[in-house]
Amino acid sequence: MNPFVLLILLSSLGLGTTLTFASSHWLLAWMGLEINTLAIIPLMAQHHHPRAVEATTKYFLTQATAAAMILFAGTTNAWITGTWEMTNMSNPLAGTMTIIALALKIGLAPMHLWMPEVLQGLDLLTGLILSTWQKLAPLALIIQTAPAIDPMLLTALGIASTLAGGWGGLNQTQLQKVLAYSSIAHMGWMIIVLQYAPQLTLLALGTYIFMTSAAFLTLKTSSTTKINTLAMTWSNSPVLTTTTALVLLSLGGLPPLTGFMPKWLILQELAKQGLPITATIMALAALLSLYFYLRLCYAMTLTISPNTTNSTTPWRVKTTQNSMPLTISTTVALGLLPVTPAILMLAT
Repeated sequence: MNPFVLLILLSSLGLGTTLTFASSHWLLAWMGLEINTLAIIPLMAQHHHPRAVEATTKYFLTQATAAAMILFAGTTNAWITGTWEMTNMSNPLAGTMTIIALALKIGLAPMHLWMPEVLQGLDLLTGLILSTWQKLAPLALIIQTAPAIDPMLLTALGIASTLAGGWGGLNQTQLQKVLAYSSIAHMGWMIIVLQYAPQLTLLALGTYIFMTSAAFLTLKTSSTTKINTLAMTWSNSPVLTTTTALVLLSLGGLPPLTGFMPKWLILQELAKQGLPITATIMALAALLSLYFYLRLCYAMTLTISPNTTNSTTPWRVKTTQNSMPLTISTTVALGLLPVTPAILMLAT
């Protein structure tokens, strides 16, 4: 892609998200979401592969549906209350419609079915943008409108997402689909605690972005998209394979890695709010996700590549890719747990 075109598209992505962040008016927020969607579509379809075009079409249709619902909900709310302000979502119908539309935008269950299919058709870097940056603007709107939403609805969305993300990833062999289901489960964790401690939602979002970035950049560096090619990465790059296994365990939420911190604090907050059953369901749902991360770790570190394989063997050639983003995201994804008290002080 022409670097000038790429610069314009990435600038538009930034502009759309910033516009949504800064807006208190539904029309302006909707405009930011639309700029965001239109900016990523050329990036998704840039390879002109039938799978990429199919993924782009599916993404466009779901995002357009969600945007239309948001506009309709905002108009309904303005018609009833006489104001376009986001903070004044006093109409329950408009509030419910808005949260469902935003859930469709970020792929919360049961509106998550587009996410694995779309991510599967994209290259890894565009998939990384879709899994991290594209979540920011809708999540900002969810955080702003959450006080006016029925708490039972948010709890149901959170539990459904963690369960769907856990169950869905169990049987996958494509790594992009595994990461898509991982994203759905993590979004569930963020939504479940939103009504009690929004700062924990932001903390979970921050750790999720670093862990997912480390996972995607590792797969990009090792040119791996299937589980059966993971077995060949050990001979190619032992250090990278070791850190990747740790990043996957961090995504699963195992101590003493960074991923344990948000899960631990969210479960503590749920127990503090007098919701032990919800906390138990979330903890058990996390075990489902942990199973498929362990499966990936097993394939990477405890299996030897078969003698007869249909995959192209990755030889030990020096990579030309910039390794600094991967180094930073891996370090953050593995080592933040000891500074939890400092992070909590900053968050509160």
